Amino acid sequence: MDNYVVSARKYRPQTFDEVVGQEVIAKTLEHAIENNHLAQALLFCGPRGVGKTTCARILARKINESTTDDSKDSDFAFNIFELDAASNNSVDDIRSLVDQVRFPPQVGQYKVYIIDEVHMLSNQAFNAFLKTLEEPPAHAIFILATTEKHKIIPTILSRCQIYDFKRISIIDIKNHLKKIAAQENIEYEDDALHLIAQKADGALRDALSIFDRLVTFGNGNVSMQVVTETLNVLDYETYFSVTQHLIGNEIPKVLLQLEEILQKGFDAQLFISGLGSHLRDLLVAKHAETQSLLDVGEKTAQKYLKQAQICNLNFLLQGIEICNKADIDYKNSKNQRLTVELALMQLASLTAEDNTILKKKSLE
Repeated sequence: MDNYVVSARKYRPQTFDEVVGQEVIAKTLEHAIENNHLAQALLFCGPRGVGKTTCARILARKINESTTDDSKDSDFAFNIFELDAASNNSVDDIRSLVDQVRFPPQVGQYKVYIIDEVHMLSNQAFNAFLKTLEEPPAHAIFILATTEKHKIIPTILSRCQIYDFKRISIIDIKNHLKKIAAQENIEYEDDALHLIAQKADGALRDALSIFDRLVTFGNGNVSMQVVTETLNVLDYETYFSVTQHLIGNEIPKVLLQLEEILQKGFDAQLFISGLGSHLRDLLVAKHAETQSLLDVGEKTAQKYLKQAQICNLNFLLQGIEICNKADIDYKNSKNQRLTVELALMQLASLTAEDNTILKKKSLE
């Protein structure tokens, strides 16, 4: 059996053109190399899984390739040194690194030192590194990477050129997943990839890990059903159905549907919070100028537009407020289920005829 390679490794970018969602930083680094304006100490900071270490490795290769005529035949692997500061954070580890820095490279013009999770270094290690970082040899370039810039001492920050990596947008993640699915001949639903991108919270590596798991579970088919079952999330259809019962003032049906949701193991607070988000999405779908704020897949967007047409504006506004209040009150409630059930009954009562008193009570 062949060794399986996860997508995060198999499709790791090898050039700046392949980097997803960090185009500004990629172009800046490329121009810095072309114009010989690259600083000798760089700090890459940002959330996990957004391309910090990947960009550091690409930059390390390109630095030497751009300064050597026979770059295709040269092996610059010996010019790149990686140190994981999470497990090598003592002053002795840094002193060993500083000792290596003094020797020029045998091939190429630069030695590149990539220090990952640099915020994990001890204060003594930071201090031992200060002098070298302030006055590095001409042949040494340092690339520091961290998810927690605030933990790095100011004297280190002041000596680095700082690059802030942003969270990758849902659209960029989804488009990248589409490319991989096409290359791997994997069938998928657009809304399913959109939901994966949402759950990844801006981290492409997390999205690829989720994608691999779903491909395995779905046997090469990534559908909405596979995503909702595997990730244990309430699908859009549940919220559309609940809202339909609320609009129809069908209190018994909506309470029975809540029971069904709880029986499946979902958290009641998660449900009421999600319902508030659903009503918010219906609100933005109701107006053409705000429909761009609807962050869902194409098929689901059409369903939102359709349901938004039959939702009263007052119902949506008061409904969002009721859900938000229930979400806030949930943790302090002695009967948490009743808190959610009461919110649902109030929501359904908003659409009942001659319910002026109920409407007022729901906002108290």
